[in-house]
Amino acid sequence: MIHITLPDGSVRQYEKGITGLQIALSISEGLARNVLAAQINQKVCDATLPIQEDATVKLLTWNDAEGKAVFWHSSAHLLAEALEALYPGIKFGIGPAIETGFYYDIDFGDYKFSQEDFAKVEQKMIELAQKKSEYIRKEVPKKEAIDYFTQKNDPYKLELIEGLQDGQITFYQQGNFIDLCKGPHIPHTGFIKAVKILNVAGAYWRGNEKNKMLTRVYAVSFPKEKELRDYLHMLEEARKRDHRKLGKELELFTFSESVGMGLPLWLPKGAILRERLQTFLRKAQIKAGYQEVVTPHIGGKALYITSGHYEKYGKDSFQPIRTPEADEEFLLKPMNCPHHCEIYASRPRSYKELPLRLAEFGTVYRYEQHGELHGLSRVRGFTQDDAHIFCRPDQVKEEFAKVIDLVQYVFKALGFEEYTAQISLRDREDKSKYIGSEELWNQAEQVIQEVAQEKGLKTTVEYGEAAFYGPKLDFMVRDAIGRKWQLGTIQVDYNLPERFKLEYIGPDNQRHRPVMIHRAPFGSLERFISILIEHCAGNFPLWLSPEQFAVLTISERYNEYASEVYTKCIEHGMRGILDNRDEKIGKKIRDAEVNKIPYMIIVGEKEMQSQTISVRKKLEGDLGRMTFEELLAHFKSETKEYL
Repeated sequence: MIHITLPDGSVRQYEKGITGLQIALSISEGLARNVLAAQINQKVCDATLPIQEDATVKLLTWNDAEGKAVFWHSSAHLLAEALEALYPGIKFGIGPAIETGFYYDIDFGDYKFSQEDFAKVEQKMIELAQKKSEYIRKEVPKKEAIDYFTQKNDPYKLELIEGLQDGQITFYQQGNFIDLCKGPHIPHTGFIKAVKILNVAGAYWRGNEKNKMLTRVYAVSFPKEKELRDYLHMLEEARKRDHRKLGKELELFTFSESVGMGLPLWLPKGAILRERLQTFLRKAQIKAGYQEVVTPHIGGKALYITSGHYEKYGKDSFQPIRTPEADEEFLLKPMNCPHHCEIYASRPRSYKELPLRLAEFGTVYRYEQHGELHGLSRVRGFTQDDAHIFCRPDQVKEEFAKVIDLVQYVFKALGFEEYTAQISLRDREDKSKYIGSEELWNQAEQVIQEVAQEKGLKTTVEYGEAAFYGPKLDFMVRDAIGRKWQLGTIQVDYNLPERFKLEYIGPDNQRHRPVMIHRAPFGSLERFISILIEHCAGNFPLWLSPEQFAVLTISERYNEYASEVYTKCIEHGMRGILDNRDEKIGKKIRDAEVNKIPYMIIVGEKEMQSQTISVRKKLEGDLGRMTFEELLAHFKSETKEYL
């Protein structure tokens, strides 16, 4: 008999060889019908895998991220089976699950594959899914694997097999399709009820531009037809909200090939939006005891060798800047933290000064591949709302908790109401990619988990997602149409203070090492603004809106009075425009709505005679006639918390 510990802490006794599916059946038939895979001792496995020893088991369903990943990976195999049935002789690259859905890289040979073919492939996938074919795992000797794919004349699978050890190779079969795969997979194809091929793109084999270009087929699948309909509706809504589209229409930012790919140029309205966000956070930081600093855009190469950034990012970043001086090299700043360490080290520190909270809106540069650049969300130059807190070990928990409060304040102000906190820890197996001692890592990971629990955060734990210098608490936010984004981050770091030999004099008059907390509630202004644009569809809250009002004249006879109203608004700190064009009022209102201006102040005969204004609010309609003082009170009540 073996003991199985379930997520609720209960322990059940079963015969050796029990499977996750059988455990589910012992709990309820309903659960068994929904189990897609099993997480055994933190490793995701087939639900049909026999368990031979005591283990901690979590039964995975569609409600679990890991369950979705297995579902989509299995769907990639179903896509491949359908494609092979329709296009005999095609060759297969890889077919992983991605954040939403899956893809498969295909060498179609002489076949032509385009959007016109999507429907017949989808139909074939559903036809095959309805057969409820089991996903059968088989361990295969290397020679047998080579022989099989040699017979199929599939060079891509053969190349993958070359890098595998004999005794570690597995095939999965469903229906008539066999694939090289380590799994895991769902029990059978019948779980897949709805599929949609989304698009195709070119992809070099193994990401190497010297290799052949394959066709990457992107698709998504669901266990219910309604979920597919909801997803397609969300995609359509996302297209309308695309920050690249709205950014151009609202004249917030642009890009120039002459300036360089991935280097955004902020237009006047976008610059106002950035400035408002910075002013908002700057005010909150001053209240929380932060001191603002400014550091250069470059730093000596030796600085980043000391910090470890050069070792981790140097090969994939911008190349060093060399000066006429021999052996003098600089790097574009990839991170602000080494500079802040040098500020801390600029003079001796006492324990009485700690915590020392240094904040900077610091622009950093990282080389991203051309194909990875995407509007503002993936750029090469971006500004972080960065801060580093240097504190004593006994202050870490309190400071970490205060940063959580600040992040939550930011989310509330900007309408991000639904979020979870992801505790990002080291990879349990491969610890070679991290710097620092086991003891310091254990301390840092324990602090994050304790504070998250004490603050009552809804958390998930992800192994392998920590930064190379320390574990993180990453805030995963859902936007208005249900998409999940990683925004604010907080990191506990015992390693950089060690590498930079930072010290403070303690009450015992001895030298001690401070602990460093990295935090960025926005993450980067560029990415945050891209998400904010899409979250609110460009309808920014009044306190953030680049143009808060538009004064609209019914005819040119009222231009002088309209100009007086406009001037009053500007003098009281409001931001807006005066539209006295020789156009009909209906067109002026439509233009203001297209430009997503929150308030329209309409001036005509009655308004001029009574020295009032007619006010119309976007998405709400007419608010009626009011005095300027009433309008001003209206503005202040809507913006006072964040001004």
